Amino acid sequence: MKKNSYKIIFSGGGTGGHTFPLIAIIRELKEIFPENLDIYYIGPKDNITKPYMEEEGVKVKHVFTGKVRRYWDLKSSLQNIIDVLFKIPIGVIQSIFYIFFISPDLVFSKGGYGSLPCVVAGRVFQVPVFLHESDSILGAANNFLQRFSVEVFTSFSDTKKVDNNKMVVVGNPIRKEILTGGREEGEKMFNLQKEKPLLLIMGGSQGSERINDIILHVLNEMLDYFEIIHQCGSQNHKHVSAESNAIITDKEIKKGYHLYSLLNEEQIRHAYKLSDLIISRAGSGSIFEIAAVGKPSILLPLPESAQNHQARNAYFYSRTGAAIVLEEENLTPHFFLDRVKGLFSPPLQLKAMKDNTGIFAKPRAGKVVASYIKEYLI
Repeated sequence: MKKNSYKIIFSGGGTGGHTFPLIAIIRELKEIFPENLDIYYIGPKDNITKPYMEEEGVKVKHVFTGKVRRYWDLKSSLQNIIDVLFKIPIGVIQSIFYIFFISPDLVFSKGGYGSLPCVVAGRVFQVPVFLHESDSILGAANNFLQRFSVEVFTSFSDTKKVDNNKMVVVGNPIRKEILTGGREEGEKMFNLQKEKPLLLIMGGSQGSERINDIILHVLNEMLDYFEIIHQCGSQNHKHVSAESNAIITDKEIKKGYHLYSLLNEEQIRHAYKLSDLIISRAGSGSIFEIAAVGKPSILLPLPESAQNHQARNAYFYSRTGAAIVLEEENLTPHFFLDRVKGLFSPPLQLKAMKDNTGIFAKPRAGKVVASYIKEYLI
């Protein structure tokens, strides 16, 4: 028998890599349940999640949370003690309070330590829990929480540490709206010169200081060959803007450099459509979006990523032939520029890379996850 309405709580670690896949699933669920669905988000306070969730009509509840740091010094040890003995337990108590009054039918977690209080509280009330793991190795929080779950959705077919009895391979959900970019509209939006190949450079939702530094070192030389849309991150925008203004002295060349702190959904869908090559970190969300829009890419894994998951993601994807991986350890600005230029002369490799993106792309992942949730609830 169908209920009059359903209540679902989403949770995650509070980064763009967690937020955007949740948005994709929420949009699909709203199409399935257009009138009888109440959606909540319980997680840590951050600068990314709340505005995106509220734009989707999601009710946001913030809780305390913490993490276990796996590097050891006096400061991290004290932080671990505070987080484990105080912040996480307080977050669980807050989540218990919210879940008691919301009385949800299901909890869906994207992982990360920010999701731990909500999932543990859901377990207290025996609420069914579904997890999704973005990366090719199960994160520490999901590794702990999978014992409480009904199913664990994964992005990669060989995700390590997942209980095989619970594992469902679906890909990483992407917002289907990013597939609808338009060339003419995008050219006007970015005021493109259209005389050179277009590079889209992204450092993730927080940007990347080291990627920015590499670009700045060879910016004039890059602009001799390419037009560039550069997402540098909100924390880095002031510095990169000042540096690039000092570096680029030719006003005509400067017209080919388009700097943004963070591209919004409208901008990113057009940037994806227009780009000839994408240069990006190797978070799962970025990789699956790049594959879905069918663009060749150079991936620069973040060396500090937990369990080195970005390198694992990047090399797994690169085996399709759709991307090349450059690790930071021996990466110099001019070597980087030479690799980029080499892909365009001749551009046959770019075409092969573009053709190979379809091997990996799973643009319907959000719809598949929403369908699983529908079947479980109904």
